[in-house]
Amino acid sequence: MADSSDQLDEKDSRAAPLPSKNTSNKESHLSTSSSLSSTHSHGSDADSDPLSPLEHALTPDLETPAEHAEHQLQLQREPLSRAQTRTSVGSNASRLPDFEVTFDPDDPENPKNWPLWYRAWVIFAVSFATWVIVLYSTSYTSTIPGLINEYHEDNESVVTLGLSTYLFGLAAGSLVLAPLSELYGRRPVYIGAMCAFTLLVIPCALATSLAEIIVVRFFGALFGAAMVSNSPGSVVDIADQKYLALCISLWSIAPLNGPVTGPLIGGFVYQYLGWRWANWLVLIVGGVAAVVVASVKETYAPTILQRKAARKRKELDDDRWWSRYDQRISTWHLLKLNLSRPFVLAWTEPILWFFNIWISVIYGILYLCFVAYPIVFVEHRGWTPGLSGLAFIGIGIGTIFAICLEPLWRHIINSHGKDPETGHAPPEATAAVMSIGAILTPIGQLVFSWTCLPVTIHWAIPIAFGIPFGMGNTMSFIYGQNYLAGSYGIYAASALAGNAVTRSFFGATLPLAGPSMYRVLTPQWAGTLLGLLEVCLIPIPIVFYRYGAKIRAKSRVIRQMREDQAKNESKRAKQLARQARRAEREGATAAAAAAAPNSTSYEVDDVGRGGGHPEKAVDAV
Repeated sequence: MADSSDQLDEKDSRAAPLPSKNTSNKESHLSTSSSLSSTHSHGSDADSDPLSPLEHALTPDLETPAEHAEHQLQLQREPLSRAQTRTSVGSNASRLPDFEVTFDPDDPENPKNWPLWYRAWVIFAVSFATWVIVLYSTSYTSTIPGLINEYHEDNESVVTLGLSTYLFGLAAGSLVLAPLSELYGRRPVYIGAMCAFTLLVIPCALATSLAEIIVVRFFGALFGAAMVSNSPGSVVDIADQKYLALCISLWSIAPLNGPVTGPLIGGFVYQYLGWRWANWLVLIVGGVAAVVVASVKETYAPTILQRKAARKRKELDDDRWWSRYDQRISTWHLLKLNLSRPFVLAWTEPILWFFNIWISVIYGILYLCFVAYPIVFVEHRGWTPGLSGLAFIGIGIGTIFAICLEPLWRHIINSHGKDPETGHAPPEATAAVMSIGAILTPIGQLVFSWTCLPVTIHWAIPIAFGIPFGMGNTMSFIYGQNYLAGSYGIYAASALAGNAVTRSFFGATLPLAGPSMYRVLTPQWAGTLLGLLEVCLIPIPIVFYRYGAKIRAKSRVIRQMREDQAKNESKRAKQLARQARRAEREGATAAAAAAAPNSTSYEVDDVGRGGGHPEKAVDAV
């Protein structure tokens, strides 16, 4: 078992290539998301990837040094047989560097060396599967009128619970199921999650009561969350650093537009085939997604190396072969970390208080739109359910614009003053883009509210102002998460998991109030109220842009993280210095040993010829 400093080294290290098998762990390391290296640049710091901190968001947290030490004490107290079931072959002391299994530069098992066409297929596969999961969340809203008629439910808020429980399931799944890729790899988690999700659509399509739909949708989302949480990590696993931003952008187009395409597709299906067929369609595309995902090989480097080491041990009948990822913590221990730490951070960190509120309100209002738009366009403007889905096109266009304008946001971020310690733009540079998004969101919301009614106002005007609304939402989500990832480092996955839970809670609860609020206040005033709420939250990203560095310096967790990192770097420097001194001593000893025989031979020869200084020859011998 590696010591705690080594584990922190591995968590913080972001070297892109794996070392050769003769390279020590302290000199080179492949992190699970190495492609998003914070030290990566396209030639200069000015061209560095501003989204690199999101590396920490794409894989569950490992243990910190303190947690690692506590875990080792627990293992030592357990019986040997039980401890062996939780650990892998061999101990750290018996691991010889020459027998470490790593990726060679042209290793075909390395996902980054796969053919270009296959890596493109992987991106498509995981993006398509994630889109299916997200689409099912909002396609439900188009079928609400059919459910009301089918089950004679007068309270529309009760029917809307199907949307709420789905979002609760996504939140729970991101904490419970998503971390399993740390133990079993991405592929088995993907296949199991997609199969379970697809099968759970069947009870919804055949439901005989509304309660069945509400409950089953929760469990379907619970499994589907594994796809939503882990698929960005697969993109990172296979993408070259040079094209990572492009790959992430291509992947994100489908999932980020899932909420928009849900009502669009679901509306036409419900209008012509009925509400049950909205489920049958998801069953079909979910089955296709499961087959597509099954065609994707394992992309998670630690799992590949573990299997490669096991294969060598078996084929060569030599237990000395090992990989640095052979040591795995227990499933329960991993779940405990992912279940407890996000809530501890969310309750104790002021930075997260403000970010969770800001992003959660924006997210909740976004999902409230999927209840409000049908009220405006179906009930007041008389559109059919299918046509009302087209009203979301404005939001979709705004989302795509925000993604395509990534070079502009990159330029804004990299134009910010560099952090003297890292040489890169600090998290506050990201807050500049967040501020733009925070301003665009209420502009779109308020103008939509003022122009959605009366019907004498052309329908194109409110739909067009969905563009700034969609742009603002996308920029706030992406760069808000990036700010948290850049601030919390090794704790980023926990910070973002807590944010996801809070966000999903708001997204699940606000739509419940939508039908009553829009009917009592009218769509104009209800939308205005929500827009003004977003206006009140604009100062949050602006304050962090101006004073974020000071705020982060006062964070207990961030301060402790920096102290630990400083201690770790100091320890690493001492280790390298000791290695250098040892190598110098060994070199001097080898040189002396090489020179000694020559000197002895010379003096002895001289003595043998009757010349020289025999006393020196004796001393040399």
